[in-house]
Amino acid sequence: MNKKELSERDICSKYINPALVKAGWSMKRQVREEVSFTDGRIIVQGKLYTRGKSKRADYILYYKSNLPIAIIEAKDNRKPVGSGMQQALEYSEILQIPFVFTSNGDSFVFHDRTTTEGVLEQELSLDEFPSPEQLWDKYLRYTEIETPEAKEIIETDYFVDDSGMSPRYYQQNAVNRTIEAVAKGQDRIILVMATGTGKTYTAFNIIWRLWKTGVKKRILFLADRNALLTQTKNGDFSPFGNDIMTIIKNRKIDKSYQIYFALYQGLTSNDEEKNAYKEFSPDFFDLVVIDECHRGSAAEASAWRDVLTYFKSATHVGLTATPKETKDVSNMEYFGEPAYTYSLKQGIEDGFLAPYKVVRITTSVDDGWRPTAGLLDKYGNEVKDRIYNLKDYDKTLAIDERTEIVAKKITEYLKATDRFAKTIVFCTDIDHANRMRQALINENADLVAKNWNYCVKITGDDEVGKQELDNFTDVEERFPVIATTSKMLTTGIDTKMVKFIVLESNIQSVTEFKQIIGRGTRIREAEGKVFFTIMDFRKATNIFARPDFDGDPVQIYEPKPKEPVVPPDEFDTAQTGSEDPEIPDNFKPTKPNIDIDGAENEIKKYYVNQIPVSIIHERVQYYGKDGKLITESLKDYSKKNIEKEFASLDDFLQKWNASEKKEELIRELAEYGVLLEALREEVGKDLDDFDLICHIAFDQPPLTRQERANNVRKRNYFGKYSETAQKVLNSLLDKYEQEGIVSIERGSILKVKPLNQMGSPVELVRAFGKPKDFEQALKDLENEIYNVGA
Repeated sequence: MNKKELSERDICSKYINPALVKAGWSMKRQVREEVSFTDGRIIVQGKLYTRGKSKRADYILYYKSNLPIAIIEAKDNRKPVGSGMQQALEYSEILQIPFVFTSNGDSFVFHDRTTTEGVLEQELSLDEFPSPEQLWDKYLRYTEIETPEAKEIIETDYFVDDSGMSPRYYQQNAVNRTIEAVAKGQDRIILVMATGTGKTYTAFNIIWRLWKTGVKKRILFLADRNALLTQTKNGDFSPFGNDIMTIIKNRKIDKSYQIYFALYQGLTSNDEEKNAYKEFSPDFFDLVVIDECHRGSAAEASAWRDVLTYFKSATHVGLTATPKETKDVSNMEYFGEPAYTYSLKQGIEDGFLAPYKVVRITTSVDDGWRPTAGLLDKYGNEVKDRIYNLKDYDKTLAIDERTEIVAKKITEYLKATDRFAKTIVFCTDIDHANRMRQALINENADLVAKNWNYCVKITGDDEVGKQELDNFTDVEERFPVIATTSKMLTTGIDTKMVKFIVLESNIQSVTEFKQIIGRGTRIREAEGKVFFTIMDFRKATNIFARPDFDGDPVQIYEPKPKEPVVPPDEFDTAQTGSEDPEIPDNFKPTKPNIDIDGAENEIKKYYVNQIPVSIIHERVQYYGKDGKLITESLKDYSKKNIEKEFASLDDFLQKWNASEKKEELIRELAEYGVLLEALREEVGKDLDDFDLICHIAFDQPPLTRQERANNVRKRNYFGKYSETAQKVLNSLLDKYEQEGIVSIERGSILKVKPLNQMGSPVELVRAFGKPKDFEQALKDLENEIYNVGA
């Protein structure tokens, strides 16, 4: 067969694979073909969802397992040898792979990303493909890994999981960059990875490899929540075995272990003599890993920093989703620039993190409320005369009616979607969380009567609530469904099934908001959790517009007073950011304080009721792919996106007709923000996708699917086929009328009713002649539906 007639796969098997084997590459151990390294962005339309295309490399070459070193983009022989280089370079940038090749079976084009001068790109014959050792030596020189000891560190194997689990590409990048930094003697390293991307699993792989080499023999893993320590030790770190691991409890130190887990507060004390960490010698630990290092360890004057300073001779690796940079607190000053960053935005784009939609609700008192002269609160305290607004509510002034209307809206949303969707309501403090719990219980009395823990307060002061935390985070447990909290659930807790996050706290910093949003970003596709919803009562989502926010929602829905709280069936994405001065979980603001002289202090919080509160008129807003706020209608926004893809109506018609599978074209449009199911709700439910696009973007008069199907029937088009073939085509036309063009293009169409009742797929195809005749008949039917050429 002529080489020009070979498929891309044939080129791979006949020319590229033999060239790799000849160069010394093991096809079993070092070469992976057709590697999908992302899952494909989740695209939600109403209650349905699909995934965008995953990124796939034709070849990834590994020096050793999980040490990728080269990427090859293959093309058929009809294309030039360098075709596909730009795509390969894009993938190599994402995967952090230094050597890039393309081939069409004639030769290779080699792009060397480690070269800063001289020949950057050159053509090589099939016999000149470099060996693994050649490329690895070149990479070691580039990364300045010069000593045998450093080389041994970075070549140490990953842990081999019997379950077949292996690191995702970004986890692999994070581990490899950290190991390289350690090998080169760097002793302060930070990794920035979005919540839900597996920081702990990444940390395990880093520690495993360093521990296996013997470079780091004793390790301290620091966190700030007991639940995190147990979760980490018994979960990702379990391959180490309990014989060498221990959790430091009650400040009791046993120096016979190799891996220690501890809370900062479990090692430190206000009494200097009781600082447990000082029972270790300063050089006891070789490696200290600091989880959620944006918290106390970022502050120079904190007790947490004292622990790190004491063990300063160890290598310190910080993990965070949200590095903190303020005039008083700096992660970067301590750790330096991140060794690797994987953002919320990238995680959503790759399909590893859940996208989200935002519902914004504004009440009539949010922009300001002023008490009448001499107004007394519920406890007889005269309310100070000034204008109160969102910054004050539930911090210095609590309005019962506002709390009640928030609880009503939360419940309204759950009733319209799923009353058992795990929900977190973030409140300003513990007192507010308690009042919000009470209001939600009253709104959901029917379910609370059957299950007392349908809604619970989970805060630092409440032992019962803290005991319910494990049930709340357990994927298998139905109750609790709603958790009200202040700060306790903002960080570190793995809430895999949270589908609904309510913002009733004044959030001002990107750091805290990213942590809060991170409670919903886990995907549980098998359990139906593929996106989540944020309901914002505090205008916290204004943070979307800030330059340091890195993952935007596609849509924000702000219902008018009489509109449903559930958005129209539309898709949305993600967002981040905020932080009030931290209010400790044991803060109990209520009644007036009396000082030691008996004088009454200023009231910390007023409690008022009988204040009219209502939902006021708002608008719908959208965020485009570029993160810019879009204020026009969904229809106008979609029109602009369609026009970006198709220069004219003729251009669209040409691409529509040329597309073998309309579903692929529709999915492509969805990736650019054209959400046909959502548009159909706005324009007309029975419009064909084709008509919807032509109507929205090119002002064409639309036909319904029924009208298009009837037009085909009137033309007596089926007369040229046999009786059985006519029945098949009529059934396909009926299916189109009911469900649209995508339904009849699927290969399984002949296996569903009523077609499967007419005969087997083979028998039905035979009614047209050969399989290619059936395919042509299907294509002709599509042409008739859209009246091509008429």
